[in-house]
Amino acid sequence: MARVLLTGAAGGVGRFLRDGLPGRGWELRLFDRAPIPEAPDAVVADLRDDAALDAALDGVDAVVHLAGISVEAPFDDILGSNIDGTYRLFAAARRAGVTRIVYASSNHAVGFEPVGGLARVDTPPRPDTYYGLSKVFGEGLGRLYHDRFGLDVVCIRIGSCFERPTSRRQLATWLSPRDAVGLFDACLRAPAPGYVVTFGISANTRGWYDIEPARKLGYEPQDDSEPYAAEILAGPPESDADARYLGGHFTEVPLGEHMR
Repeated sequence: MARVLLTGAAGGVGRFLRDGLPGRGWELRLFDRAPIPEAPDAVVADLRDDAALDAALDGVDAVVHLAGISVEAPFDDILGSNIDGTYRLFAAARRAGVTRIVYASSNHAVGFEPVGGLARVDTPPRPDTYYGLSKVFGEGLGRLYHDRFGLDVVCIRIGSCFERPTSRRQLATWLSPRDAVGLFDACLRAPAPGYVVTFGISANTRGWYDIEPARKLGYEPQDDSEPYAAEILAGPPESDADARYLGGHFTEVPLGEHMR
């Protein structure tokens, strides 16, 4: 059984993967700066603790890197957690001889791209926040580590990964928990993917993103947001930003301001 270090294991997507990946044959080693009560063996440390990273990566075959701030925040916070932390994770993985990293990027890396047709992975970076900018950095770091050191790196531009969609925008961007497990499993399992960027959503009837690169890795989404559409569409109208840009309201939040 291959061993995978799962960073950010205490978060929402981390919980979905904790629940689902072991059933796909992966042995998880959990890492987060927050304790996980139901997983007392999890490594509780900061990504900037090189010694803790080195110990956590000992004997690991691959990394799923979710850790970091997942919304807009002051630049210094983003710099420490998402940029420096991601760099330190990649560097430690290379020291440990890990050959594959699956990196949780975000649709906010292209958040200022207008809605229209299917957004492709070759859409130029258009970050909507410092958070989105940090994801552009992570994708670039993955490209560097692949080209220079030969690591297999798959960057997943996750849309909205929750139990269910709750807004009109999420009818397009939703990634169900079941499909999140299937997607990360495919990215871990695909033979010699090289460097790949893909969007991560379910098979949504109203989807905005081209997921063909993920399908080529073996991803077969099972869910669609459409069963929730009638209830959501009967609710309040969406904001102009949510209808206009891939990043939705992230394009309007004050730059560097804490989001809840």
